[in-house]
Amino acid sequence: MAQQLLQERTPQAYAGVTSYAQRHSKEDAGALAWLALGYARILDHDYAKAIDPLVRARAQAGDLGDYVAYYLGSSYLQAGRSADAASTLATFDQTYPDSLLIKDAHVVYAGALISEGRAADAVTLLEKDRAPLRADVELGLGRAYAASGQTAKAVVPLRNVYYRMPTSPEADTANLELHKMSGIPPASLADRRTRADLLAKGKRYADAGNEYRDLLDEVSPDERSSIQLSLATALQKSGRNRDAKQLLSSLPSSTPETAAQRLFLLGEVARATDDDEGFLSYQAQLRQLDPNSPWLEQSLLATGNLYLLKRDYDKAIDAYRELQQRFPNAARASYAHWKVAWLSLRQGRNDEARQEFEQQIALYPNSGEVPAALYWRARLAEEDNEPAKARAYYQKLSDRFRNFYYAELARQRLKILKPTTDTVQYALLDRVPPLDTSGMITPTDPPADDLRVQKAHLLENGGLVDQAVRELQAAATDPQASWVLPEVARLYQDGGRYDRAIEVMKHGVPNYFAVDVPELPRPYWEALFPKAFWGDLRRYSTENGLDPYLVASLIRQESEFNPNAISRANAVGLMQLLPVTGKKVAKEVNLHHFSPSQLYTPTVNLQLGTRYFKSMVDKFGSFEYALAAYNAGSDRVEDWLAQGKYRDPQEFVESIPFTETREYVQAILRNANVYKQLYGTP
Repeated sequence: MAQQLLQERTPQAYAGVTSYAQRHSKEDAGALAWLALGYARILDHDYAKAIDPLVRARAQAGDLGDYVAYYLGSSYLQAGRSADAASTLATFDQTYPDSLLIKDAHVVYAGALISEGRAADAVTLLEKDRAPLRADVELGLGRAYAASGQTAKAVVPLRNVYYRMPTSPEADTANLELHKMSGIPPASLADRRTRADLLAKGKRYADAGNEYRDLLDEVSPDERSSIQLSLATALQKSGRNRDAKQLLSSLPSSTPETAAQRLFLLGEVARATDDDEGFLSYQAQLRQLDPNSPWLEQSLLATGNLYLLKRDYDKAIDAYRELQQRFPNAARASYAHWKVAWLSLRQGRNDEARQEFEQQIALYPNSGEVPAALYWRARLAEEDNEPAKARAYYQKLSDRFRNFYYAELARQRLKILKPTTDTVQYALLDRVPPLDTSGMITPTDPPADDLRVQKAHLLENGGLVDQAVRELQAAATDPQASWVLPEVARLYQDGGRYDRAIEVMKHGVPNYFAVDVPELPRPYWEALFPKAFWGDLRRYSTENGLDPYLVASLIRQESEFNPNAISRANAVGLMQLLPVTGKKVAKEVNLHHFSPSQLYTPTVNLQLGTRYFKSMVDKFGSFEYALAAYNAGSDRVEDWLAQGKYRDPQEFVESIPFTETREYVQAILRNANVYKQLYGTP
């Protein structure tokens, strides 16, 4: 009930938990219910109504007393009852010395002290909490100094927030506080540059551009070019190409590095405005100016991609090859080399492709393109009637990259490859490094006697999952303890937050696709590949003649099973349907009185999403093509299919010019295979 309340916060949910709390008012369970009610009101920003249930929770709060006190103090302060807030939190440190909420409580307590005219006490309190730097602490400290009349000291923490943490929620508030002060010296140019750079790093390009523009007339001549280049970059990335070009055209080339970056940016502006001739002209100037510039590397990558989309594969090969040969150790060198190899194959130049595939493995054995190189070199060996070589390459791929997309394809080829008695060792295959198994995981249980683990379970029972996770992570004195990840993932899964569980596991076990299923504890796999909403998922998949595991894999890729997910294009829910698509399919299945808000309902989203995906399968006749259409649109897939013959759908997939779509299709097919290994027949 508490979990449902915190997720939905409907009148019915409030009434249900309130009734439960009243029936168990003298028990720990009742206190937990009151805590959940108070926290739900806080989520609704209804702080006055949060106070009563939190007061009721205090008597039986037990091990959760710090949470009750903290949320009660916060609610008092937000409701304008600062004296009550101060009284509630005055002895927090002494009462709960091991609480994870001490700094959070200090921030609230300091706010109450300021309101009560005790700003000096707030200063003393927060000065102790400044390491590591936290935006809320710095903001509170700045306010405390200001309230105590120490303006000069107030400026320092407030500027820390505004200039060094500009993307934090507190940054704008800190700026408002600074504007209230008179007679303070202006911020240093270094601080202002730091703010602009951090805004750009946070992809807030329009805001960064404004900051850079304000700096232009104040920096020294030596710094001006750097600021102009940063401003031009921000303008270009925020879509203001005309302004960027105007600025760059007036920018003097003070140093070779400045000149190279200027030419690169002018090229990017030209490319963004479909001025291909201008783009190539700027690139030629850049090549002549500094043939070893990293800006030329980026420009060559853009050139290869440009010609790839234009289907001028020979020119694409030239650009990619130049990038790889000029910058063989650069970050994108392995990708560029692979594109040369692949496009050579697509152009029918098999001899060149064989050589390039083998060079890919030899030069970049740790690269992400090696599985594809192994697979397609083996395919060519098959075509050349070299079954022993093909088998060796397929086996290496299957053994080393166990659950990768190409590894499963390799196993399928091994099944149909004609037997051979030849056993040949290929030294090239030894270049592929073995998987590091030194960190193999042995499952262990959470320490049952750990107070933080017990506290986490109490919080979990009250639906406070994020708080429970924080306690579990604090309980893990050994960050590598094998119980932490699955227990955190379980908390998220039990709370219906499958996306968070998946992300926790992806971060904790980044190489999981390279290992066989038995080599990783079962709870890890189940968190990575959940059977969420399984009843409806299987039902609607079966009704539409779809493999439920393929649909689950599609959902995992689209939304990671978050029914409230919204994409940048406003696609909604588990299967990320656009409202217009939902409306169209709803008519097809006779779903009456459809409204776009229903797409957030898992049952409706699955019903419409599976039907829509089935229409893609019916149209294209292959899951590979259907998945590509689901991601990139039917028109694009029809266009790609018309570009020439493909050996099979696998060659089509590798030929998809959009990296996002290509990896999307491969990931879903790969994931479906893992689902089958884990769960058997759906």
